[in-house]
Amino acid sequence: MNIHEYQAKILFEQFGIACPKGIAVTDKEQFAQAIDSLSTPMFVVKSQIHAGGRGKGTFTDGFQGGVKLAKSKDEAIGYAEKMLGNTLVTAQTGPTGRKVQTIYFTEACDIEKEYYLAILIDRDSSKPVVVVSTEGGVDIEKVSEETPEKIFKAAVDPTLRLRAYQARDIAYSLGFSGKQASQCAKLILNLYKMFWETDASMVEVNPLISTPEGDILALDAKVGFDDNALFRQPEILKLRDLNEEDPKEIEASTFNLNYIALDGNIACLVNGAGLAMATMDIIKKCGGSPANFLDVGGGATAEQVTAAFKIILSDPKVKGILVNIFGGIMMCDTIATGVIEAAKAVKLDKPLVVRLEGTNVKEGKKLLAESSVAITAADTLADAAQKIVDLV
Repeated sequence: MNIHEYQAKILFEQFGIACPKGIAVTDKEQFAQAIDSLSTPMFVVKSQIHAGGRGKGTFTDGFQGGVKLAKSKDEAIGYAEKMLGNTLVTAQTGPTGRKVQTIYFTEACDIEKEYYLAILIDRDSSKPVVVVSTEGGVDIEKVSEETPEKIFKAAVDPTLRLRAYQARDIAYSLGFSGKQASQCAKLILNLYKMFWETDASMVEVNPLISTPEGDILALDAKVGFDDNALFRQPEILKLRDLNEEDPKEIEASTFNLNYIALDGNIACLVNGAGLAMATMDIIKKCGGSPANFLDVGGGATAEQVTAAFKIILSDPKVKGILVNIFGGIMMCDTIATGVIEAAKAVKLDKPLVVRLEGTNVKEGKKLLAESSVAITAADTLADAAQKIVDLV
């Protein structure tokens, strides 16, 4: 689950992470009052969407930039009026973009130098890792590709947490010394505390800045949380913005279905994340394009399968469906019954290929064969993928 920058900055303040003062607004009538609450003569006006690259983005009406420096109150209001309600397209939103429904006004800061700072999970070591670079304000992927020597990483033992000496080493690696090194180390320690206690999966500050006065501030914030830990983070869950999520994915979550929309036209209904990934891969290998990732889990009910079909078919790009089930905990005859009921309930008029294997597979295949639903059976995953690609 991702949150907006202004929400992340509220968390920053709670954990003692220094950042510029700001205020979020959702109504044009509140612009003037919001700006008056800030104490600098210059302001930064920021579109709030769940995507990076906002500053380099373009609105669908041609207005350039989702992050603007305003030198006066009137200029800030003018920028905000052009952004709010408009659709911003960035490198991370795709061509459809995201509608801006919140504007974040912050106090402008004098910047001496920009840095990069992030805390995330290293999948190779299964440990948190602190990543920093002296090259802030730009895409870290570009830095990693062109000047990898400018990236410093520090792995964290999760049983010991981030140690003070590690935070100081990280600060020194950025070139800080004296008071600034102490400030930076404290900020990093507090950031890790927030990362750990909120079950975050990533906390990114790009840029982290130093000011001419010697202060170290988190100028930007991008935070994501582990969905599987949200049950113990009720206050974090309240920050979820459903306007930023695909309606199909929201609907799927209400039925405990793991669904992610993709750009293809062959829908997949699979039990198990690994099997779902393999199914998408082999569809691609056979010349097709998957329309979604959909894992119904190990014990899906007929109700869940029906809900999955409805969600799948709500995507106008879908031209066919591949059901690939391995019956371990889930019985093949149970899933076959669910598929038949779902196909009838949604009045399916698109090609449907079903591949079953595992517990009670003979009974499941018999149910499919004797049903009145037009179902194409397949014996192997490769056979199923080729059949649905051909039918589509």
